[in-house]
Amino acid sequence: MTRRRRRLLMLSLGLAALGAATALVLSAFSDNLVFFYSPSELEAKAVPTDQRVRIGGLVEMQSLEHRPDGRGVRFRVTDGKTDIVVRYDGTLPDLFREGQGVVAEGRRRADGVFVAATVLAKHDEKYMPPEVADALKKSGHWQEGDAAARAAALPGRSDTPR
Repeated sequence: MTRRRRRLLMLSLGLAALGAATALVLSAFSDNLVFFYSPSELEAKAVPTDQRVRIGGLVEMQSLEHRPDGRGVRFRVTDGKTDIVVRYDGTLPDLFREGQGVVAEGRRRADGVFVAATVLAKHDEKYMPPEVADALKKSGHWQEGDAAARAAALPGRSDTPR
């Protein structure tokens, strides 16, 4: 084998190895990719029921229901336009409150109920996940101030937090 052919072979093998490594990295990345939706966006898009997604918005006032068997909760997440019923079988974070921002990660069932595997609550009274804030601003329901005031400003919502 001539020196030129050997160099071409090594270059080809190197490019093939680089391509394979890139494909593996992209495959691993796509398996861990979780899309974020507001309730309105989730309603508008045909998201497959087996696809893991995150939804974010405000926990609707007076929507929190503890299941009778004591094994979880149901609540509604709203962006002011659309509400999504969320079922969660774990322990809610200490900062979870009605009228405050929340991000839930899980899958949507065929009946429309979102089954959350993880629920994340905001950190303090001023924090709102950027995606949730953007969705509320886009829907025209964003207001500066505390979360209870934001939730009370939503149409058809109670202004008396529990």
